[in-house]
Parts: sequence; structure tokens; C-alpha cells
Amino acid sequence: MNYSVLLAQSGLERFDAQVLFQHATGKNRAWLIGHGQDEVEAAHAAAFKLLAARRSKGEPVAYIVGTREFFGRDFVVNPSVLIPRPDTELLVELALERAAEGAMVLDLGTGSGCIPVSIKLERPDLDVSAVDLSPAALLVAQANASRLDAAVRFYQSDWYQALGTAHFDVIVSNPPYIEQNDHHLSQGDLRFEPRSALSDEGDGLVHIRSIIAEARQHLNEDGWLLLEHGWDQAEPCRALLAAAGFAAVQSWRDLAGIERVSGGQL
Repeated sequence: MNYSVLLAQSGLERFDAQVLFQHATGKNRAWLIGHGQDEVEAAHAAAFKLLAARRSKGEPVAYIVGTREFFGRDFVVNPSVLIPRPDTELLVELALERAAEGAMVLDLGTGSGCIPVSIKLERPDLDVSAVDLSPAALLVAQANASRLDAAVRFYQSDWYQALGTAHFDVIVSNPPYIEQNDHHLSQGDLRFEPRSALSDEGDGLVHIRSIIAEARQHLNEDGWLLLEHGWDQAEPCRALLAAAGFAAVQSWRDLAGIERVSGGQL
């Protein structure tokens, strides 16, 4: 058997198979192209098949290899945190556009830390903090900040609870927003991700309501609140922001053209 056949017979999508092969053997895509017709070494086959079997059972590639790229950098991930997704890069971009020199930025529900770490690395002048309720998630976030040399402060907190009277110029969040009975929770990668980071076990707006309602107590004048949400939640998010007294309320579309982030200015 040659290497091309080995990957094809795994039954995996080609990209997944290549990523897992590289992780198992240390051989990159260029090596595979040059050696695709070579006879497979037994050690390579054994290592690859172990990972391919895990993927065949549905386990996300990111959890198998332990990293996922976000905003041009690799972040460590494990089943304690959500897998970073390209859609969330929009939230980072919007925060960077609205943060003045030296602004104080807060990320609520940080998970892997990909949002605050990316913001800090893109704009070292910013003062960046992040919170998460999960101690396990905070360990991952702190590890990513340390590994990427990003000076971010982390707090264990139920949203704003541990922040006292602290105020910020920009608050961002990608909170759990999937409705409790959404069938997607039992499909694909979501089956393996922490449910508490996906669903609010309500109508999908439980945490969004809380974040908006308390934001005024932690935002400086002219400060921005930016929230990632589900594909059909832009209109209710805008209504909640307007009702809470935010101005310049609007939504922004992701690369797929879906209204993915909504926000407003105090």
C-alpha cells in the first residue's frame, strides 16, 4: 500500500486525513505530495490509523491534534473549550476598530482565550482582560496567553461578577447562544464540545440578555458592547441593545453573509 491509498482508505475528508497524517508522523503536505506513491512504513500506518479511527467516530480534528488556527495563530484547545471558528474573527476585527489608543478591553466567556489574546497581540497598547466561569477553560486560556506571550489578565467569574466596579472601553463576548432543543447540539463537532459553552439551556438569549443588562455598569462613556450570536438572533439582539439605551446599534455580517455580531455604543 502506498501513502495515497492509506489516506484514501481512511474514509476521511482529504484535508482531515492530511492534517492527521502530519500530526501522527511529522510529515507535511509537501512530503505527502512527493512520497504519495511510496510504500507505507508500518509505523506511519499504525500512528495514522489510530488518529483516523478517532476522527471516524466524530471526534473533532482540533481536539485530536490539540490546536486550531485563529487570526493567523495556533491556539491550544481541548474538550474544556470551544474550538475557535473563523466567524469569530469578525468580533476581534470590530473590537480592534473601536478601541482607541490604550483602551481597556474585556472579553466575557473567553474559553480558549483566542479573542483576548488575538486582540492583545494585534494591539499591544490595549489593556486586555478576560473572564470565564470554568476553571478548566481558564487554564487553557492562560496557557495560550503564556505560549503566545500576550499580557492578558484572566478572572474566574460568572460574567461581570468578579470584576467589582471595573470599567472598560470595549466589551466583547461570544456567549453560549444555541437554544436548548436545537438539533445541531447532537450533530458533528458540537457533540464533543462543552455544552455549557454552546447552549444557555433556554431560548438562546438568556446570557445575551444578562450581558446587555449589566453592561452599563461596566462600560465607560462612549464604550462599545459587541456580541457574537446565532444566525437568526441579530434582530432580537438589536432590540435588546436599543431597549438598554445603546446608540449606533447595528449588526455586522460574517464571510458567509450572515449577521453574526451585533453591538452598540453607550
